[in-house]
Parts: sequence; C-alpha cells; structure tokens
Amino acid sequence: MPDNTTSIDRSASAGTWARARHWASVVSLVAGATTIIVGLTIVLLAESVPLSLQYLPLLVSVLVLGLPHGAVDHLVLPRARNEGVTRRSLAVIGLCYLVIGGAYAAIWALAPAVAFVLFILLTLFHWGQGDVYALVELTGVDYLEGTGSRVLTLLVRGGLPMLVPLVAFPEQYAFVAGTLVGLFDPAAAAALEPAFQPRVRLVVGLGFGLIVVATLGRGLVRSGPTGPWLIDAGETLGLVALFALVPPVLAIGLYFCFWHSIRHILRTMLVDDRAMSVLSRGGLAAASRRFARDAAPLTGGAIVVLGGVALLVPQTPATIPDVAALYLVTIAVLTLPHVVVVTALDREQGLWFPRAE
Repeated sequence: MPDNTTSIDRSASAGTWARARHWASVVSLVAGATTIIVGLTIVLLAESVPLSLQYLPLLVSVLVLGLPHGAVDHLVLPRARNEGVTRRSLAVIGLCYLVIGGAYAAIWALAPAVAFVLFILLTLFHWGQGDVYALVELTGVDYLEGTGSRVLTLLVRGGLPMLVPLVAFPEQYAFVAGTLVGLFDPAAAAALEPAFQPRVRLVVGLGFGLIVVATLGRGLVRSGPTGPWLIDAGETLGLVALFALVPPVLAIGLYFCFWHSIRHILRTMLVDDRAMSVLSRGGLAAASRRFARDAAPLTGGAIVVLGGVALLVPQTPATIPDVAALYLVTIAVLTLPHVVVVTALDREQGLWFPRAE
C-alpha cells in the first residue's frame, strides 16, 4: 500500500506500523462494505421495517461502538505525541468537554431549532473528517494530496449521511428533527419546515450531486481507475444507495456504529503503541479489548451525561423515538468537544497542513 502525505509521528518500527495499518485498512473496508450490504439486504428482504426496529442499531450504540468511540479522547493526543497522560492533559480535555459541551447544551435549551441545524452541520463535518483520514491514511488514496481535494471529499463523505436522506426521505427526516427539537419546544420545529419543501430538496439534491460527480471525476483524472480510486468511488456510490434506499433512522444507526465508529476506533489503535503492536500481528480481538478497557470509564461518564440531559429536558421522553431523540441530543452535546479533539489530532498528524516540527 503506498504511503501518503500525512506526517504521523510513530515510535513503532516502520514494519510494525505498515502491518498494523494493513489490518486496520482491511477491517475498515470489510466493516464499510458490510454496513452497506446489511442495510440494502434488510430493505430488499423486508417489505417494511417497524420503526422500533429501525432504532435498534442506534440504541445499541449506547454501549457498543457508538458512544465508546469517543471515550478515549483523553488518551489520543498524548499517545499521538508520544507523551504520557498527565493531570494537566486530563484537565484540558475535561475543561473542553465541560465548557464547549455545556455551551452547546445551553443552545439546545434556548434555541433547539438552531441547535438541530448546528448538529447536522457539525455531524457532516465530523463524519467527513473521519472518512478523509480513512481514505488518506488507511486506503492510501494518493490523489487527495491538497487541502482543496480533501475539503471536497469531506463535503461528499459527510454530506452523504446528512443530505441524501433529506432528499430521499423528507417526512422521516422531519419526524426525527421534530422529536429532537420537541424535547425542548415542540412549536420550534415549525422553523425547520422550509428545509423539507420540494424546491429546497431539489436544490440540495442537484447541488450535492454535482459536488459528488466533480469530486470523483477530479480523482479519476488525477489517478486514473486505480485501486484506491475504485475503493473511493465504490464506497461513495454504495453510501448513496444506502442513504437513498434505507430508512434514515436505520441507515444512520448502522453507519454510526459500523462505519464511522469503527474507523475512528481503528485510528485510536494506530496511535497506541501497544494496540498497534498487537494489531500488526493480526490481534484485532486483543486490540479491541484494550480499547474497550480504555473507553469504559468515560463511556460510563457519557451515560451519566445522558441522565443529566434527561433531567433537563422539559418534555419527558415517553416513546422509543423520544428516548432516541434524548440520546441524539446527548451525542450532539458530546460531539462538539469530540470534534475539537479530533481536529487537534488531525493537526498533530498533519492531515490537512504539514505538522510543525
């Protein structure tokens, strides 16, 4: 697999790193393909999927992959810098979550419709950010050598789960938006109605479709139909199918667990020398146990935050969609500081700009 333009500082040997990255790449690709295949198979085999079952992957993500994937934020930057975890580093991360997450929670309480739009934009950025890392570092896509190419790819990969369902399933998208906003102010959901109108969805669909075609076309011109481009194009078109054909609640739940979360977990393993060493020998199970152990304390802390959010919302969750909405609001509050940490990791690893020596 060719090297790429990132400048990740690795204390492990080059051979150990290459083998670990190979295994991470294999797991990433298999998990991604499985996500798409499972989602499309469910739709093909089932005439309709009950809403309660559509929420199942999302609810499972409380303990499996989803919530835990961000629960090692206090470890990733010290490990990426080959430094020890100190009280100061823990305090910085804790303060980041308290201040930034707390401020976003206040926006949910005061202006829930605005907070929902911010959540969509934040998720678009973060999920695109995660896929740019996977394409550059794991897949070895060599035509994303410039910032402009990576920004376009971020927009495409983040826009697929956030924008395609808006075009394909406006009623269900509006329903989910209403459940989140309705926890705080049911009347505020009316402010989001223009986004679901046919004319707006047509503009979004055409505009985003052009960005997808232009981005893949640019990659094809730069690299030709090489293996990395075929993987990029295959994943992109597969995700288009997933989010255009599978009900969005189910599609997002599958994607969050088995696409985004797994890729980020693999990234955290590759900055952990012990996990990397085990992974380089094909020890995915052992590396996963180490990750689970590291993530357990703050996964528990995130569940406490979920309970705190439940106490703050004026509307008591009474249905599965309401409980899922409460969980999504909690994820939103935790995602903003998580994005700050991941963006710092991007900078540390030189994903967007060369790292300062």
